[in-house]
Parts: sequence; C-alpha cells; structure tokens
Amino acid sequence: MRFCPLCSGSSGNSTYIEAGNIRLLIDAGLSCRRITELLREIGADPATLTAILVTHEHSDHIRGISILSKKYNLPVYANAECWSMMRGQMNGVAPQNVCVFESDKTFYIGGVSILPFTTYHDSIHAVGFIVGHKGKKVAVCTDIGHIDQRILEILSGCSLVLLEANHDVDMLMAGTYPYLLKKRILSGTGHLCNEDCGKALVELYKRGVKSAILGHLSAENNYPELALITVHTALEAANIDDKMQIALALRDRPTGIFELA
Repeated sequence: MRFCPLCSGSSGNSTYIEAGNIRLLIDAGLSCRRITELLREIGADPATLTAILVTHEHSDHIRGISILSKKYNLPVYANAECWSMMRGQMNGVAPQNVCVFESDKTFYIGGVSILPFTTYHDSIHAVGFIVGHKGKKVAVCTDIGHIDQRILEILSGCSLVLLEANHDVDMLMAGTYPYLLKKRILSGTGHLCNEDCGKALVELYKRGVKSAILGHLSAENNYPELALITVHTALEAANIDDKMQIALALRDRPTGIFELA
C-alpha cells in the first residue's frame, strides 16, 4: 500500500491511497486542477484513479469532486445523508457514479476493504475511513471533535493513522475568531486539539498503532512545531516517544509517500 496526504487543512483536504491496482482519493477539497497537479507531483496519474471517497460535505473536503468525477468518469462514494446535503454541488457526477455506502459497515472496491466509521463532527453524518489490503490497514480520521473508546477500538491495529491535531487551545482562545466559532471548534463535534491528539496516540500505541501523521492543522490556531512538541510530550510521558513514528501532514502540498509493505 502507498499512502499520501496531498493536502490537509482548513483550505482543502485530500488523501491518496494506492492498494494493488486500486487507487483512491479520500476527499478532494481543492480545485480539480490543483488536485491533478498534486497527484502528478507524487507520480500518480489522475486518469487511473478508481474512486473518490467522501468523509463529509464541508467545502474543504468536496470542492473539486464534481469536476474530477466528470473529467475522469470517477465513482463517488458517500453515505446517504452526505449525498442529501451535497447533491446540488455534484452536478458533474453522472448518475451511474453516485455510490451510496452504509456507514459503519465494510464494503469492497476490488480486493480492497473500506470501513466508513461514524465520527463526531458538526456535519450531517461525518465518517473516517479504514482502508485494508493484504493484512495492512490505514486510516483517515480528521474533523473529529473527540475520540472515545469506540473510535480507539476501530483504529486498533492500523499500520498508519492520519489523525487530526487541529489547534492549540490557548492560541484559539487568545485569537481573533468570534466566540461562537471558538465554541464550535472546542465542542465535542468540532475539531481535535493537540493535547487530545497526543492522548489518543498514547492509547492507540497500546492497540498496535506504531505510526501516525498529524493532520488538519489550523493556520490561525496552531503551529506545526507546536503540534509536534505537544504530541511528543504526551508520548514521552508514556515512555513511548522512541517507539512511535510521527509525521506531519502539510496544508498545501504532498507530505510524502508512506509505503506499507
């Protein structure tokens, strides 16, 4: 398997996963042109994509989907609730490419298993994804207000997890965002802060996860160095900092290709 966050942040999100002859995009929150450029930067041909998977209907996750689907004849997979909210923005998706999955139930594209699991975010019905192939599993879990035992168990045993480290709480509270927006971000259906990301990774290590990528960092309420320091501090306190590999997803360009043999 090959895994690459193409972009990760409030301005746009997209992740490329290659498993055997299946090539998936999870979300496409930039323009079709920009997503195409990012794919070509990592040596991937957008014309060979198999499908697009949608986590939820917010614009930073779906902006480029309609044109990508139309240009490359791509199936688009989302749950029924998400389709109900974004259908007006999906005029380029041909009827035969409208694919509806049932959240929290595994489905297959070719020989690749896909589990869309319900997450806690203020959209109609947000999901994360676990993609499995030949005994390896990778996960995308961003835009999530909190992580509980259910989510921890779902992510157990993944080889690699892209997990949200959206904001530093002190930066957010001292920043210029309106009070209601701050309240929304801090809520249980908002975004995951650096400290909670670190705590979650400590628990995930106990469940077999040894590699993680920090994603969806806020441009206004976080710094990459701060997110890394906060997470490493949590890992150090649990005496596992040297046992878990941590990388950082970039907001506007590919992070790099992670190979899982």
